[in-house]
Amino acid sequence: MTRTAANQPTEFLTYSHVIGIANMEGRGFYFPSDTAIGIDGRFYTVNRSVEGDTRGVRVTVYDIDGGFFGTFGSFGEGPGSFISPTSIAVDRDGLVYIGDEYTNLVSIFEPGGAFLRSWGSQGTGPGELDGPAGMAFDGDDDVYISDHRNHRIQKFTRDGAFLLSFGTEGSGEGHLDLPWGVAVGTDGVVYVADWGNNRVQKFSADGEFLGRIGTSGTSDGQLSRPAGVAVDADGYVYVADWGNERVQVFNPRGEFTTKLRGSATTSKWAQDFLNTNVEEAEARKISDMEPDLAQFGGDPHEESAHVEKLFWAPVSVKLDDDSRLYVTESNRHRVQIYEPAS
Repeated sequence: MTRTAANQPTEFLTYSHVIGIANMEGRGFYFPSDTAIGIDGRFYTVNRSVEGDTRGVRVTVYDIDGGFFGTFGSFGEGPGSFISPTSIAVDRDGLVYIGDEYTNLVSIFEPGGAFLRSWGSQGTGPGELDGPAGMAFDGDDDVYISDHRNHRIQKFTRDGAFLLSFGTEGSGEGHLDLPWGVAVGTDGVVYVADWGNNRVQKFSADGEFLGRIGTSGTSDGQLSRPAGVAVDADGYVYVADWGNERVQVFNPRGEFTTKLRGSATTSKWAQDFLNTNVEEAEARKISDMEPDLAQFGGDPHEESAHVEKLFWAPVSVKLDDDSRLYVTESNRHRVQIYEPAS
C-alpha cells in the first residue's frame, strides 16, 4: 500500500466485492458470527441463525470468487453440532475450530467438514470456559480464546491443554469487560476487543499489559462495543466497531488512520437469485437504495438499516496473507472484501 514519509497511508483500502445472501440453508449465510481463512483457498463462515429457527446454524464453505463448496455442522448438542457458535479459526494443518458460547465447547473439523473431536467444559477455573467468543492461533499453533463471561483470555494447545490465562473483570489497565474478538500479531502480541470497555487492549504472549487503542465514543478513533480485531504484518490494527457500524484502522502507535462505513454492491449469489426471481428484481430497480442520511439524525444503526451498501452489525474482521480485509456483517448476511491500496 502507498504510504507517506510519515508512514501514513495516502489511500489505505479499496472496496473489491461482496460475498453472501440471506439463506437459512445451503448457499448463503444467516446471521453469521465469524469467518476464517483456510490454507487451501477456501473460506469458512459460521452462522448463528436466530432463536426459533435452527436451520440457519451451519458453516458455509466458499472461495474468494463466490464458488460454493457446501456446508457442514447443524443445530444441536451432539458431536459436530452447535447451539450458539461465536467464532471460527483454522490451524496450520487446515483443521477448522469452532467455539460455541452455549455448550462451552471447541469443536474441530477436517477441512472438508468431517467432525473430529471437541474439548472444553463450563466453569470459572483454569482451562474452563464460560462463553468462548473470539479465537486466534499464534505462530506455535496454540490458540487464544476470549473467555467472554469470565472476563479473561485463555491460551490452550490446539488439543485443548490449558497453558495460561490473563485478565480480570474491570476497567483498568489489563482488566477486561466481556471481551470478544482476539488476534495475534506476527510478533506474538495479543490484541483483544474489550467489548464492554470500548477499547482494544494489547498484551504480550504471556499476558502482560502493553497498551490500549481507542476510547469510548463516536468520533474518529473512538469505539463503541468493538467486536472484532485484526492486525497486519506492519502493525496496523483493524477494528470491527460494532456499536458505530463501521470498521476503523489504527497505525502501530495506536493512532486513528482511516475508517470504512461499507461499500457493498450486489453479490454474485444475490445476482443469481435476482436473475431467477424477476418480480423481486423489478421491485429492487425502483427502490431507493440510498435514501438521504439526514433523515436518520446521525444514528449509525438507522443509517445502516436503511442503506444497503453500509455495514450493518460488523462482527468480525480478518486479513489474509495478501492483506485483503474481510468484514463479516451479521445483519446483512454477507462478507465485504477490501484490497490494500497500491
